[in-house]
Amino acid sequence: MKKMDLSFVLIFLIGVAPGLSGFANESILEKATQSFESKIIQLPNPCYESETSVEKALSMRRSIRTYAEGSLSISDISQILWAAQGITKKTEKLPTKWNTKYEWQGGYRTAPSAGALYPMELYLVVGNVEGLAKGVYKYIPQSHSLKKVIDGDKRTEIYDAALKQSSIKEGAALIVMAGVYERTSFKYGERAERYVHMEVGFIGENIYLQGMTLGIGTVMIGAFKDEQLKKVLDLPEDEHPLAIMPLGKIPKE
Repeated sequence: MKKMDLSFVLIFLIGVAPGLSGFANESILEKATQSFESKIIQLPNPCYESETSVEKALSMRRSIRTYAEGSLSISDISQILWAAQGITKKTEKLPTKWNTKYEWQGGYRTAPSAGALYPMELYLVVGNVEGLAKGVYKYIPQSHSLKKVIDGDKRTEIYDAALKQSSIKEGAALIVMAGVYERTSFKYGERAERYVHMEVGFIGENIYLQGMTLGIGTVMIGAFKDEQLKKVLDLPEDEHPLAIMPLGKIPKE
């Protein structure tokens, strides 16, 4: 079930507590607002340089399904999410034929997208990340932040939906890509499906390469039960899960 939004909570508090003093009402509303805002987590700024060249990262790139024990840092997560869908140039100019039912994030991103329409939503499933509570978070490119959408460790449920692939349970965190075809079909019609699926590959390669520079392994997983995964993540109707990428420290040889 979707969580109530802040406006509903505030209306409810005002409506049921008319007998409280103005100070008491203000206190309740302030606490409700703080509780709501606490679900938004600002990520550390990403780095734009490293000691690993593109050529070196390409030569190191492998699909890694087994991970060393231990946690990832919030800085690791910040860097990987930026590499996947971070904004590289801000602009208020809307793409041509933008579907206005969706919010424009205000910039061009690290991965190419047909018509700069950016149909992909990224979800971070946290199991063992320093500085982040277990749960499911949605990445917000515009502010380089996370919005918590579900509490608790969902890795086992995703493992079940993904045909019990062990890398999902072993990963300290998972990235799930969900496509919103309507953003792209608004301009490209029936060709949209092809373009959205191409974008999964672009984003996935960015995650692979950035992970190599951090000593973090991953593998792109496409084998899962779509509706079951969608239910676990409580995805909106128009968001369709397309790939899972576990993240974990690369074991030392």
